Amino acid sequence: MRLWPPAALAIAAALVTGCVEMRPKAFVDASTPPAPEKLMASPMPPAPPATGPGAAPPLVLPAGTAPKTISPVEAVDVALRNNPATRQAWFRARAAAATVGSKQSAYYPNVELDGSFLRQKNAAFNGQTIYYQTTYGPTAILNWLLFDFGGRAADVAEAEALLAQANARHDAVLNDVILQVLQAYYLYEGAKSLLSAQEASLKQAEENLRAAEERHRAGVATIADVLQARTTASQQRLAYDTVQGQIAVIRGALATSLGVPANTPVEAGDLPENLDLDRVTKTVDDLIALAEKQRPDLAAARSTAIAAERHVVSVRSNLYPTLGGAAAGGRTYFGGSAATSSVDVYSVGVLLRIPLFTGFQRQYDLRRAEEERGAADAAALSVEQLVIQQVWSSYYSVKTAAQRTRTARDLLASARQSAEVTRGRYTAGVGSILDLLTSESALASARAQEVEARAEFLFSLAQLAHDVGSIEPVVKEAP
Repeated sequence: MRLWPPAALAIAAALVTGCVEMRPKAFVDASTPPAPEKLMASPMPPAPPATGPGAAPPLVLPAGTAPKTISPVEAVDVALRNNPATRQAWFRARAAAATVGSKQSAYYPNVELDGSFLRQKNAAFNGQTIYYQTTYGPTAILNWLLFDFGGRAADVAEAEALLAQANARHDAVLNDVILQVLQAYYLYEGAKSLLSAQEASLKQAEENLRAAEERHRAGVATIADVLQARTTASQQRLAYDTVQGQIAVIRGALATSLGVPANTPVEAGDLPENLDLDRVTKTVDDLIALAEKQRPDLAAARSTAIAAERHVVSVRSNLYPTLGGAAAGGRTYFGGSAATSSVDVYSVGVLLRIPLFTGFQRQYDLRRAEEERGAADAAALSVEQLVIQQVWSSYYSVKTAAQRTRTARDLLASARQSAEVTRGRYTAGVGSILDLLTSESALASARAQEVEARAEFLFSLAQLAHDVGSIEPVVKEAP
């Protein structure tokens, strides 16, 4: 029967379609993070030598409802699911995984099934005889690269290094998003606490104004005392209104950092009163060593250097011969006569390619790859130095913020005690309004500084966690 070529073609197409559908998808799924908000947790590549030649759907909070109070951990979770940068990095990692599979395909033979139909008009005997010929039939062609001096292996290794780079870039994006969210979250918490401090100072200033007015009506205070108290109360009101206006802006920035519209009603918790100021127990050298193991952008830079090294090997292999095999087989049918005839044809061969001269193109390509390898090694070393400097700065910023918080607490306690004493003396008629307003101003300043110190400590902890490469939120109240 002559129906076997179409049947064979249909079976081959079905097998190829099934392979195309199943294997690449499984490979991509297994080689990349399972979702945009999940970590790949890839191992840290080795450092380059110091010397040498150069999806889940986004989670959206409902708008137009009562504000939802979220914790720092919940804020981070919402941001990682909503931020488009995480999805962009995730898709790039999956594309890099598909590239690895594409490079691995060079180890397999290329099999092609062709079909032809040819209608010819021929002449013979100086045109005295004219005849027509029809030929058609299937042809199977196989080409297989057998040996290439390591070019395919280098291509696969380069693609795998770029996959590791893409996964590390994805983790770095998560790390950056977490820091951005915590920055906005603690800024909002600090602004709320500062508003409470300003409210307390405003209430006290208004009480002082009423006391001065009572003393003036009783004839034991001058109008100057009333005017000074009124000025102070107006100043405190202005400070309160300023912070209150800033809170709305900061809350919109917090919502934006979560990946939701600025008008989404999101509410943060209160700034913790009791903080574990001795939370960081490791030395700066320990933290630097930890950053060198888990900092994702450093891992990405080192993976880029490894990819550049593998690319040099791949380009160098183009200078050497390659050995391949080829085979073809088919059946040709001849039509146009009463009895259609056919013939089976085949060919088998081994092909040796030896590059002789290409206008020095391949030599220049190799030189370019070597120079790019040197640049990638230098870039990785530069990132490593930057990581060390960032951890060093963040570590001592945490220490400074902790000491500043302790000092601010002492200052607040002292200012509160001084204000109470001065207020009692003024009420008893033995103190001046100037002493009272001075002590109250010092107390208001101490309240603001103590709030800023606590918020700065939380922010410095988040910055240190980011610089070390830990993406877990680092804030918790002291037990």
